[in-house]
Amino acid sequence: MSNIKKAFENGKAFIAFITCGDPDLETTKKAVIEMANNGADLIELGIPFSDPTAEGPVIQGANLRALTGGVTTDKIFDMVRDLRNEVSIPMVFMTYANVVYSYDADVFIKTCSEIGIDGLILPDLPFEEKEEFDDICHKYGVDLVSLIAPTSENRIAMIAKEAEGFIYVVSSLGVTGTRTEITTDLGSIVKAIRENTDVPCAIGFGISTPEQAKKMADVSDGAIVGSAIIKIIEKYGRECPKYVGEYVKSMKEAMA
Repeated sequence: MSNIKKAFENGKAFIAFITCGDPDLETTKKAVIEMANNGADLIELGIPFSDPTAEGPVIQGANLRALTGGVTTDKIFDMVRDLRNEVSIPMVFMTYANVVYSYDADVFIKTCSEIGIDGLILPDLPFEEKEEFDDICHKYGVDLVSLIAPTSENRIAMIAKEAEGFIYVVSSLGVTGTRTEITTDLGSIVKAIRENTDVPCAIGFGISTPEQAKKMADVSDGAIVGSAIIKIIEKYGRECPKYVGEYVKSMKEAMA
C-alpha cells in the first residue's frame, strides 16, 4: 500500500509545502518537525531549481535564496535522512524533471526510496512523457504524483486511472501564489476524478486562509498550501519554525 494514503486516513489531509534550504537546511528541518507536530498530514519538500516555471514570485524567491545559500540535492538527501528519525508522516519531493535528469533518474529515485521519500511531484512533466520516470518509480516503490489542472478536461479520466499516491488538483491557471478567491469549478473536476479512481485528491495553488482551506477540503480530500508558508519563512527567517507550526495548526483545525 502506498504510504501516502496514510495522510488521508484521519479525515481531510493538510499538505504543507516548503522550499528546502530557505533560509538554510537547519531551519527547513526545524520547520518540517513543527509542521508535523502541529497536524500536517503530508509534507512536500521542494528541491530548488534555477528556473521553476510553475512557481510565482514567492516560491521563486525561496528557490533563489536556497540556491544562493549553497543548497544541493545531496545536502537535501542528508537532511531527509536526519528528519526521518523524528518525522513519520509521508513526505514527497516536489521539483523539476531537469533536477532528476541531471542527477541521474535511477540514482535519484532509488535514493528517495532509501531515505524514506514516498513520492515525487514533477510539475513540468507532461502526462504523455511520464513513462520513463514511472518505470523507475515502480521499481523502487516511489509514487509519481499526477497533477490535474482546469485545462485537463478530457484527459482527467485518463490521468486519474493511472494516478498513484494522491492527485494534485491545480485550483487555477497560472503560477503558484496566494489568491483572494478561487473561481474554478473544482467540484466537477473532483467528480470526474472520483468516477475513475479511489486515489485521494487534494487541491493546491492559491490557498492561504483557514476559510479557503476548509472550502477546498469540503470539495476534495485535502488542501495543499505553499506560498503562504514561504511568506512566513521569508518574514521570520531562522525564527520561523514556531510561526510555521502555529499557522499549520490553524489551517488543520479549520479543516476538521
